[in-house]
Amino acid sequence: MKRIRILVLIFCACSVSVAWGQQPVPKVRNWRQFHRGNMERWNPFEKVLNVHDVGKLSLKWIYITGGWVLSSPAVANGVVYVGSEDGNLYALNASTGAVLWWYFIGCDPYRNCGANSSPAVANGVVYVGSNDHNVYALNAQTGKKLWRYDTGDLVQSPPAVANGVVYVGSDDNNVYALNAKTGARLWSYTTGKPVFSSPAVANRVVYVGSEDYNLYALNAQTGAKLWSYTTGHFVDSSPVVANGVVYVGSGDGNVYALNATTGAKVWSYFTDGEVASSPAMANGVLYVGGGYNVYALSAKTGAKLWSYATGLTVYSSPAVANGVVYVGSTDNNVYALNAKTGAKLWSYTTVDFVYSSPAVANGVIYIGGGWTNNYVFAFGLQKNRR
Repeated sequence: MKRIRILVLIFCACSVSVAWGQQPVPKVRNWRQFHRGNMERWNPFEKVLNVHDVGKLSLKWIYITGGWVLSSPAVANGVVYVGSEDGNLYALNASTGAVLWWYFIGCDPYRNCGANSSPAVANGVVYVGSNDHNVYALNAQTGKKLWRYDTGDLVQSPPAVANGVVYVGSDDNNVYALNAKTGARLWSYTTGKPVFSSPAVANRVVYVGSEDYNLYALNAQTGAKLWSYTTGHFVDSSPVVANGVVYVGSGDGNVYALNATTGAKVWSYFTDGEVASSPAMANGVLYVGGGYNVYALSAKTGAKLWSYATGLTVYSSPAVANGVVYVGSTDNNVYALNAKTGAKLWSYTTVDFVYSSPAVANGVIYIGGGWTNNYVFAFGLQKNRR
């Protein structure tokens, strides 16, 4: 049977000016794709939750799907989009969890169904990879299929959308650039092994990891390789790009900071285990899961600022908003940590592993949970009752 890697990906502000290749970041609190539009997994516009009130988070709603929820949610215009191993992409009311629509995106010949890929929303369209080998574009309001592109193998990479182009990896060893309106292939680049990493797009460059141990920098318009950096193991982590540096984790246990223009190593930090988690960047600090820990590292030097030990491996990718770091763990918990100190502010124990990565939008935390129990969770603050 075809192997499916369990990813964090499985399923990342900036100044007011936005470089070519990044989505304009509107002054709203949506979380439209795995990286968010700033490619940093940081929501600078979240003002509801903070270090003082996050401890009062409670379960807002649960939606139960028919299969594992390894996908990480996207949130846009009051709707949560998330994939499931039952073969469906779901659109849920962000306030209530009520299902608005679902679309069956199929299975491969080995009955690997659904979307490990995390969806991306842009210009009224939802883009998602599927285990039936396709990248799908669906109407965000209705779920109607607009187009699909067959890569020839599982698509577990979360798409990134920038400047009218969908960038996505595939288990067929390729990175693809597809026209966001039509699905037409603009270019593809072949790596040595499957691509689970979600591409990060900044300054006319696509940065993406591969199971062949490399991080690649590709010309966003042509797909031509600009440089590659070889690590000691798989690069399933999705890179973060900020201030001329690209940050990424590797299965060799290191977090790397590389010059975004040349690929030269700026620094590396060795964690206590493989780093499949994708980093988040906020206020000069890099947050990432490695082994059993969540780490906060100086973005400039790689020095450890703090670490927080969970009970088991952290595959989930942190999300940062308003001084708080949110992350899941295979110890069955979702955590909220103080971004400055690493102190635990809140946690919620689910009934199963949490591989999914959180999205933070409008005072609510959305995350998939469960290996066997198939949940989508929403956590928020209770409204005062008179």
